[in-house]
Amino acid sequence: MGKIRVALAGVGNCASSLVQGHEYYRTHRKEAPIGLMHEELGGYRVEDIEFVAAFDIDARKVGRPLAEAIFAHPNCTKTIQRPVRDSGIVVQMGPVLDGVADHMVDYPEERRFVVADAEPCDVPRVLEETKADLLICYLPVGSEQAARYYAECALKTGVSLINCIPVFIVSEPAFAQRFAEAGIPVIGDDIKSQVGATIVHRILARLFDERGVLLDRTYQLNTGGNTDFLNMLERRRLKTKKISKTEAVQSALRQPLAEQNVHIGPSDYVPWQGDNKVCFLRIEGRGWGNVPIHIEARLSVEDSPNSAGVVIDAIRCIAVARERGLAGPLEGPSAYFMKHPPRQMPEAEARELIEQLASPLVIPGRTGTAG
Repeated sequence: MGKIRVALAGVGNCASSLVQGHEYYRTHRKEAPIGLMHEELGGYRVEDIEFVAAFDIDARKVGRPLAEAIFAHPNCTKTIQRPVRDSGIVVQMGPVLDGVADHMVDYPEERRFVVADAEPCDVPRVLEETKADLLICYLPVGSEQAARYYAECALKTGVSLINCIPVFIVSEPAFAQRFAEAGIPVIGDDIKSQVGATIVHRILARLFDERGVLLDRTYQLNTGGNTDFLNMLERRRLKTKKISKTEAVQSALRQPLAEQNVHIGPSDYVPWQGDNKVCFLRIEGRGWGNVPIHIEARLSVEDSPNSAGVVIDAIRCIAVARERGLAGPLEGPSAYFMKHPPRQMPEAEARELIEQLASPLVIPGRTGTAG
């Protein structure tokens, strides 16, 4: 087994946390692997991952070494490791398409995207020349055209895709079939954080359901101060995000709630929060004798580091799947790591499929449904 060669579409806060964390674990090998669900998965460790290409559209990142660009504005995530080793990777200009919301120009430069005055590179050529194994889609929410463009680049070059944003690609049957026919394993859509709003809400809702409490209504409200929340002030970009988060919770229930009784989605942009995300949950139900039971919870997390450990495992699942000839959506990893997978399933079932995938006893299947 060699290195897992990874390309990044988007060098925002999530990419910054991923690259910084990768460097941290690479240089702290003797310490306990805090924050990793698996220290080793399918024979791969964190240090077996190698970043080989990066694409962005921001003038403060394009043309700069990846090791520097991850700290450039408007990134505001917590510093995990600095400096980061210069791997020689320079961020290249990608296509703009719909990657920038119009209202972003109304905010100070340090908070918004500043589009670079540069010609987009030939993304498929870069993926081929760098011999990338997989591409991680870290584009802003609502970048439908741009996300599909990078998916097409992956299909064209035989590169696997991990789609971390709520644009439905891996969970869209037509795209899923094309990846399966091309022999390419993929994971998506819309990353779940390690301990984030969606997974906490999902587990609490299932707790009500499994303990015989009738769930009447629920909401999830989120605030944050990073560019993701600023971007999402344009509500038109939120359609698939709300679908993704709502379905992730509804799928945990035996009887989904009526539309008017569930509200899940981003709420507002609070600049001083930075990369800190605050989630407010309320669940209302009735137990024995029709007596009310209510839960209110507040969750505060650093948004971008909260997803990096999940992506590390997704990367290694892709590497194992490529070795074993699996193709198309990996159902177990997609259900465990993503909010809007091709097939929703309980966390325990999805995790068991990951363990099977990582086991040396796994027999390659015809498509990715085995793992």
